Amino acid sequence: MNKIENLDELIVSALREDVGDGDHSTLACIPPDAVNAAKMVAKADGVLCGIEVGRRVFELVDNSLIVNILKHDCEHVAKGDVLMTVEGHAGSILTAERTALNFMQRMSGIATETNRMVAMLNGLDTKLLDTRKTTPNMRLLEKYAVACGGGTNHRIGLYDMVMLKDNHIDFAGGIEQAIDRTRKYLAAKGKNLKIEIEVRDLDELQRVLDHGGVDRIMLDNFDTDTLREAVRRIDHRYETEASGGITEATLRKYAETGVDFISVGALTHHIKSMDISLVKK
Repeated sequence: MNKIENLDELIVSALREDVGDGDHSTLACIPPDAVNAAKMVAKADGVLCGIEVGRRVFELVDNSLIVNILKHDCEHVAKGDVLMTVEGHAGSILTAERTALNFMQRMSGIATETNRMVAMLNGLDTKLLDTRKTTPNMRLLEKYAVACGGGTNHRIGLYDMVMLKDNHIDFAGGIEQAIDRTRKYLAAKGKNLKIEIEVRDLDELQRVLDHGGVDRIMLDNFDTDTLREAVRRIDHRYETEASGGITEATLRKYAETGVDFISVGALTHHIKSMDISLVKK
C-alpha cells in the first residue's frame, strides 16, 4: 500500500465527491462532541483486501480517530469476523464510513474472485494475469487486489511494456513492420521494455515465429485445440499468453494446453464486491 504514492490524493478525491459541502445527515443529528465506537464486520467469507486503505480514509477524515486493525490484507476471513474497530468522534466515523467500505468491498471482491480462479489452476504451471480493464484512477488498487488474491499483474499501463495488438499491427502495415518499428523506437529511446505481440490465428503466429524480435506472444481467441498446437509450435522460444473469451468454466482446460499465462479482464471489470458493514460497537 505504501508504494501507491497517490493514495491520499485518491482518497481525498473520493471523500470530496461524497461529502461535498458537508455530511448534512450527520451534522443534523449528531452532536459535534459525541464520541462513539464502531466495528467493521465481514458479512461473507472471502479474501480481505484494502484494510490499510480503509484505515487511511478514517485518518484523513479525522486524525484523532483510533483505528485498530484486526485482520490484514490477503487473509482469508469468514462471515462474522471483525476486521477493524474505530473509536472517536461519532460524526467523523459516520462521514468516513461509506468511502472506506467502498474501497474495501471492491478490493476484497477482486481478491476473493482472483483467489477462487487461481485455485482452479492448482497443479499447473499457468499463471493468471489481470489486464488494463480497470476502473479509472483505481488501477493500482485493483491490481494490488489481484496480487493479494494470488494472481499475477500484467503491465501496469501503456508505459511499462510494449503490447502490439491487432490495431497496432493493422495500422503499422503488418506484423513485421510493427515489430521492426518497435525495436527501432526502443533502441532510439534507450528503453529496455519487453515486447508482446497479439496473433489471431496460426498463420499470423507463423509470421511472428519466422520474423522473431518479441518476448511474448498473445494467442487471442484461440480454441483449446488450436492453442495447444500454437504452444507446441512456439516450443518455449517465447512466453505464451492466452486471452479472449476464457471463462471460469473453460479456464483449466485452457491452462492444460501448457500456455504460460492466461489473462482475464473480468478479474477487475466484472466483479461482485464483498459484503462488509460498519456497525456500532
